[in-house]
Order: sequence, then C-alpha cells, then structure tokens
Amino acid sequence: MKFPKPHTLKQIAKLIDCDFVGDENFSVLGMNEIHVVTPGDIVFVDHPKYYDKALNSAASIILINKKVECPEGKALLISDDPFRDFNKLTNYFKPFIASQSSISDSAIIGKNTVIQPNCFIGHNVVIGDYCTIHSNVSIYDDAVIGNHVTIHAGTVLGANAFYYKKRPEGYDRLKSCGRVVIEDHVDLGALCTIDRGVTGDTIIGEGSKLDNQIQIGHDTVVGKNCLIASQAGIAGCVIIEDDVTIWGQVGCTSGITIGEKAVVHAQAGISKSLEGHKTYWGTPAQEARIELKEMASIKQIPNILSELKKIK
Repeated sequence: MKFPKPHTLKQIAKLIDCDFVGDENFSVLGMNEIHVVTPGDIVFVDHPKYYDKALNSAASIILINKKVECPEGKALLISDDPFRDFNKLTNYFKPFIASQSSISDSAIIGKNTVIQPNCFIGHNVVIGDYCTIHSNVSIYDDAVIGNHVTIHAGTVLGANAFYYKKRPEGYDRLKSCGRVVIEDHVDLGALCTIDRGVTGDTIIGEGSKLDNQIQIGHDTVVGKNCLIASQAGIAGCVIIEDDVTIWGQVGCTSGITIGEKAVVHAQAGISKSLEGHKTYWGTPAQEARIELKEMASIKQIPNILSELKKIK
C-alpha cells in the first residue's frame, strides 16, 4: 500500500510512538509485506529468524523489535511490538469506513454492466464494461474488476486475510488493506471467496475460470487462462502461473509456485512448489505417472508373497 503522500521517518515514528534510527526526514512512501515491498516501503519483522530477510529486502524502512545495525541507505523503526504498530499504521492510512448503501456512491460501474438485486458493492470499487454480477455477490472496498467478467451468486471478493498472531489473551488479526483484482474475461462461480491482499493485491488473471465454492487466499496470484474446479482451497501468497488446471478439492499450502501448464488432479495436496508442464496427483502431490506406477507395484505384493511361499 502506498500512502496518499510521502511522510518522513519522524512523522511515522510519532504515529506509532516509537524510536527510530536514520535521518528524521527520510522519505517513507508506503508499507507492504515482505514479498511485495519496494523501495520507500515499511516492512515489519518481529522474529529473529526473519531479521536478515527483512533487513536485506527491498524495503527502505524496517519496523523491528530489536536495535540492530541499520543497513546503508535504510532506516529503522524500533518497536516493542511491530505487529501491533503495523496494524496502527493500517488503521491510520486505510481505516475501515462503514457503507451507507448497498452500492457505494464512490463505486464506478462500466457501460452495459448488469448488477443483479441484493448485491453489495463497497467504496472505491471499479467494475468494467459488459460484466454480469449475479444476486447476493459482495464486493468489498477497493476491488478492481475488468471487462466481460461474470460473477455468480453468493461470491465474496475482498474478505480479510487469514493472518493471525497468537497472544496469551487470544489471536490478534493482522489488518488487511490490500485489494482484489479480477482481470478481463474472468468467470467466477457461485459461492467463491477471494480474500484481499494484506497490503498488496490478490489477482485473478485474464481469461481464468473458477468453478463454484473455491477459496483463494490473500496475495495469491492466479495467472492467465487457468481452470480451477470446485472446492479447491488455495492458501495465501501462492503464485499460479498461466494455463494451470487444478481439479476439485485440491488443497494448496502457502507461499509456493505452481508452474505454467501444470495439471493437478482432484484431491491432491500441494505442499511444495510444482514444476510446469507436468501432471500431479496424491498427497503430497507428485507426478501422477510415478504415483500410478507405485500403486500398481503395491498391488503386486500379494502375488510376490504367494510366489515366495511356493519357492519355500
């Protein structure tokens, strides 16, 4: 998320009441998670395991819970609770604003687009031309929808990221201020749920088609012309490259990549990145031909044992 205008390091430190290391006039342009940071952004880190990754990332300002050596050309915000203070910044720069109508006055809806009854369209939503939005669809704030998009009944775009920190008193949610972006010629089935990015975008690429009852997690990017069948569950921060086919009830862990033109058979469990141009099956998912050969071999075990008994 980029701020409406640049702020200084001193101004940001004052907003969250923390110390800083660096020039007080150091320019701060936005805030993002580590996988989408760019120069000028704040990134937060609260675990020693990830200090080096954050300090060496593209981020210019590191919100951190320990005084460390500041990399050249960067700045530090020293906080006793970076998670809490990242949420403070989200609340300040992107506060939740309740809607007063089913379709916000700030929404932009293109020509020849049909909005069926009982839909909700939030603030600053942009919907392109020749779209059909069926009944009971909810499109949360800031979503961007291209041209020739069809969204079937009950689908929800832009719910919060499933991202929590466990504390003694319970779970603390990392607040979401990102967007959902649906590109041109996408079809979304009924009862799909596509979460907004934490600070960036969750993207469904041009020409992709999603069946009913599919979950797409925060900051996931689905490429062009992908097919995803019913009841697939894709976690956050996944990259699905172009022309991938994912069949029903596939489950996918976070932070991995599925290569272009990969095919994943039904009920597979994806626990690591998959190469493109191959077909996968099973849990954990592996190449289907290998899995099928192994199953065929296992079926021969009774015959082998029977022959061994004869030899004895």
